[in-house]
Amino acid sequence: MASRPVATDPGQDITACDREPIHIPGAIQPHGLLLVVDAATQRTVAGAGAIEERLAADWLDQPLAALLGDDVAQMVAAMPIGPGSVVAAIPVEGLAEAFSVTAHRVAGERILIELEPGIADAPWGRGSPLAWLDAAATSFERTGDLAMLFDRAATTFRMLTGFDRVMVYRFLDEDAGRVVAEARAPELPSFLHHHFPSSDIPKQARALYVRNRTRSIPDIAYTPAPLRPAGFETLDLSDVALRSVSPIHLRYMANMGVAASASISIVKDGILWGMVACHHYTPRRLSAELRAAAAALASGLARQIRAREEAELYRERLRLRAAEDGILPRLIGLGEIVPAIRRLMPDMMAMLGGSGFAIVTGGKVHEHGLCPPTLATLDLAQAVTARSGGELFVTHELSAAFPMSAPLASTASGLLALPLIDGGITLLWFRAEQVEEVEWAGNPHKSVALTPDATLTPRASFESWRETVRGRSRRWTMEEVESAHRLRRALHDASQNQRLRGLNTALQRTLDDKDALLQQKDVLMKEVDHRVQNSLQLVSSFLSLQAKAANDPRVREQLQEAQARLSAVALVHRRLYRDDQIQTVDLARYLEDLVGDMRQSLGRDWSAMMRLDLTPVLMPTDRAVNLGLVTTELIINATKYAYDGAAGPVTITLEQYGNRLRLIVADEGRGKSDDEIGEGRGFGSRMMAAMMQRLSGTIEYDNNQPGLRAIVIAPIAD
Repeated sequence: MASRPVATDPGQDITACDREPIHIPGAIQPHGLLLVVDAATQRTVAGAGAIEERLAADWLDQPLAALLGDDVAQMVAAMPIGPGSVVAAIPVEGLAEAFSVTAHRVAGERILIELEPGIADAPWGRGSPLAWLDAAATSFERTGDLAMLFDRAATTFRMLTGFDRVMVYRFLDEDAGRVVAEARAPELPSFLHHHFPSSDIPKQARALYVRNRTRSIPDIAYTPAPLRPAGFETLDLSDVALRSVSPIHLRYMANMGVAASASISIVKDGILWGMVACHHYTPRRLSAELRAAAAALASGLARQIRAREEAELYRERLRLRAAEDGILPRLIGLGEIVPAIRRLMPDMMAMLGGSGFAIVTGGKVHEHGLCPPTLATLDLAQAVTARSGGELFVTHELSAAFPMSAPLASTASGLLALPLIDGGITLLWFRAEQVEEVEWAGNPHKSVALTPDATLTPRASFESWRETVRGRSRRWTMEEVESAHRLRRALHDASQNQRLRGLNTALQRTLDDKDALLQQKDVLMKEVDHRVQNSLQLVSSFLSLQAKAANDPRVREQLQEAQARLSAVALVHRRLYRDDQIQTVDLARYLEDLVGDMRQSLGRDWSAMMRLDLTPVLMPTDRAVNLGLVTTELIINATKYAYDGAAGPVTITLEQYGNRLRLIVADEGRGKSDDEIGEGRGFGSRMMAAMMQRLSGTIEYDNNQPGLRAIVIAPIAD
């Protein structure tokens, strides 16, 4: 360990930060001014900051045009309905300084107007800011990989902001963060590659970072300027850049020795991918114009990150396909499967990036590379086959699944086990332990200090703290797992072909009988599928007849919804039979077929209004069924409530972000109030809640301006 941790209270609940109402601080930072304007009368009803000394002595209940001029008043009057911001291009003159103006429309009939001192020391000097931003974005495009892109971004943002330290900070799967690039003054110590625990950025702060893409604190030693007159303390300041900061965050900055800070969100596909964090060790202001430029530059950075990540996935898929194409013909051409695999064990191990490879068959083990002892390999093969039920088993932390395997960590911290469909043969890829030295900015396992009658305070130590993580290997990617599935199917086909060739040689006289048996098997499978489909169709028809016969419209509606839910389940059965794939399904194809069925049932008017934007996502079948039911329910809700029975646009979007997916069902109808969104007492709402619990996901509702967006976020796999 590089430093001795400070004394803390191990029992303290650091999640209290997640419940702090940081969006309603009741005050602003004093370097700017805030005016609260009635949208109907365009008169000021409240404000914050030294308005009398810097703008006008008599400002309350004054016309906006009299305070800020006709240009600003016209800009505010032309603001669109709904949340958003408008920046005035013409500076407003105060009593002794010029201000830049930013206006926000909030819920209700109020407009918040921020006044900040104008731009200073912009990197483009007297030149064009657009030309500078274009040159910066072009430099991002010319980087060769993600590491170079992050380094270039840190240098560019430091040039733009002028801060002592600029870090590109990436969120990891467990919501902790890691500094992936840094540009700093030479005399400062480095935070590069340091990890920060998830508690350093509370959940509600992450939500605001998506909504409000830039944040600046010119001087952490400021005294908050409260909203006045009294009664406006609970005003929502989520979109206000001048919003006063949580005292906990200010203490956090002070503990780091930082006097001023700024942050620019990196939002990729609507999700907070990371941030550009800027620190200065003396007070420093980042003007509204520079923040707008930084936000635009961060958007370009997010696009470049997405392009490079997609390119890496594409190259990985190509590599695996090439390896499969090189191995499979040789396996199939070498005769019996086990001897063929034994001859190609080095290639098999390299294909999925294992450090060891073994075949277990008939109580015997054949090994290549770095593998556990023979008896341990036999025990592992039996254990994983029993647990997985003969399906693929994969883990990068084997001791967590099988504690008895902990002594094998040096050779088998990671395992991909592939029982072949024919049974009796198991292929095992091992990955050796990858001992990782994780460098934290302070001890992440220590909570904050809390004294009697004191308020919650953040951790005080940011000295480098190293943690050795053992018992884990490099993670198996989704592409590698899917490649293993393809290999299993190909080996099964090869084994079947080999068996058939042997039978053709040994049992030539019974060829006709064998073909007849195969045909009977095919007929039987089709008959089973036909009967299952008939049963589902029969139930669906009964529901349809019952709906037509029902006199109560509510009963009829509920029966029709039940019929739609049954169709979602039946569709999965059809796809599984058609694809001969039980383990995973392509969620995009499944949803496309599901919406196609709903189009037919809803009629021509609705069919023309439904739009799909679906990204292919491979996921386990049982999770796809749950998502299909949730999608059906959301579409039913949109058709029932969005347009009061009439047809209208409904958009279904499916996106993948890392190991999570995001499903959006959006309409342009009448929308819902906050009270209506929270009701959810019917069967459909209870069913969706149960499905989301099984998926370990969340469902949120947002204003689509106009209409409603239902956003489902869930892990792709358990």
